[in-house]
Amino acid sequence: MNRTRWSWGTGLRALHAVLSGGVAAGCLVVVFSSSRVVAHAEEVRDIGGRLELMVDDFLIEQTSGEARRVLHHPVPHEVVLVHDQPWEGSGCGYHSIFRDGERYRMYYKAWQLSVGKGKLTQPHALFTCYAESRDGVNWRKPDLGLIQFNGSKQNNIVLASGAVGGVQADAGHVAVFKDSNPDAPPQARYKAIVRSSGPKGLLVFGSPDGLRWAPLSDKPVITDGAFDSQNLAFWDSARREYRAYFRFFNEGRRDIRTATSKDFLHWTKPVGLIYPGAAKEQLYTNQIKPYDRAPHLLIGFPTRYLERGWSASMRDLPELEHRRLRAGVSTRYGTAITEGLLMTSRDGQTFHRFSEAFLRPGIQRKGTWAYGDQYIAWHAVETKSAAQNAPNELSIYATEGYWTGTSDRLRRYTLRIDGFASLAAPMRGGEMLTRPLRFAGNRLELNFSTSAAGGMRVEIQDVAGHPLKGFTLADCPVMFGDELQRTVSWTQGSDVSQLSGKPVRLRFELRDADLYALRFRAAAKETSPTASVPEAKSGGSP
Repeated sequence: MNRTRWSWGTGLRALHAVLSGGVAAGCLVVVFSSSRVVAHAEEVRDIGGRLELMVDDFLIEQTSGEARRVLHHPVPHEVVLVHDQPWEGSGCGYHSIFRDGERYRMYYKAWQLSVGKGKLTQPHALFTCYAESRDGVNWRKPDLGLIQFNGSKQNNIVLASGAVGGVQADAGHVAVFKDSNPDAPPQARYKAIVRSSGPKGLLVFGSPDGLRWAPLSDKPVITDGAFDSQNLAFWDSARREYRAYFRFFNEGRRDIRTATSKDFLHWTKPVGLIYPGAAKEQLYTNQIKPYDRAPHLLIGFPTRYLERGWSASMRDLPELEHRRLRAGVSTRYGTAITEGLLMTSRDGQTFHRFSEAFLRPGIQRKGTWAYGDQYIAWHAVETKSAAQNAPNELSIYATEGYWTGTSDRLRRYTLRIDGFASLAAPMRGGEMLTRPLRFAGNRLELNFSTSAAGGMRVEIQDVAGHPLKGFTLADCPVMFGDELQRTVSWTQGSDVSQLSGKPVRLRFELRDADLYALRFRAAAKETSPTASVPEAKSGGSP
């Protein structure tokens, strides 16, 4: 812990400040010794009963032994959608995916990219298309009868590029969400951010049903940016405002800006995102959204874009002939590669970004290791596990097969609930001490995993680091298993209500174990995570 050494006089003045309430919103620990007074002022993190994930250092003050934060990676599963219709093509992407009651909705860019003889051609205009699912795994493209393509409305198109109510919409650069703002009007319960093809900027659209769209303004509402990516916005329930994230160029690098709004029409001056300690890298998409189970935490899946040039390794990557064709139009079309990252924020502008890839391009095969590969959809959704009697998991979706042939694909990946990162230690062991925190509730629950031989123990301390009677490490039987919400018990039981509202620290001891998340709860029975997602049913019309 950071400690400041003071003189006796300074120490007495600090003690007076504590007694007189001079240190608000925090605590001041004063330790007396024969030669000095050591004072340590630190903010108390009030977490109440909310879920806290181990994705940043918000709660972590120090680690020891071999404890460290570990990034986890999605596990690949089946291809859930092939974009093979005449109005779709090899450039399909920018998927928006969210759960809406008993159904999952998906919106995406429909685009065909063809290369040959040093030219890039686009056989048809860009569209926004729609798909839906009852389980997040089996998706269907309904015939909506809304937009005409080649003389027929038998397709799943919901928005076409071109003039729409006096604005020029680019239907390929779109992001769709269901507005959870309780004051949102019914006719705009679903909202979309759409790039304007003239004048330059971002348009806002609204829909009563998610299928029939109309502009909410006759001109772009955000104009300061580049916008040549998936630009998005959402209602931030934790901060009671709309927040947008969009492309701009920062010193020649692809980067991300943000702005906020109270009404979705009038936006603050955009500011660039801040990534303390992270390298300056090119970020293509951003895919930022509040995490459903912890809305105060914003989680993003930006795409890392790299132009690696020609080399022996580049020529060893899949589909060299087509890579050369793309490079014949522009070198970067053939030699750029992309992958998914993970970043998180608690204020909307400053993000902790992991340097390692969250979603690597994976084993080399046709349709991989290319520009446009592993663009993660916006956003993760909770789905039932394929394993019998197992709890729900997160489904994450990403593109592959981009820019090759006449179609591309969307593959599903899974991740443990809250399992983006963990505090972990091998069998040799490690410990973590939290910052001072204040909680509400009478039991501590952990999302954790151990090996059969591993384990975890928890101690509750006062802010000075002294173990509290009845809650010491020795009082905590070793916990082992693999569970989303295990209640911590000590010899005297699991009730921590006597400490509710008081500043404390938590000390974790881990051996071959992972801690993904923690929260304090009231003892009343809660709905389990597995109860929130419906059983798979056959799809119906929208």
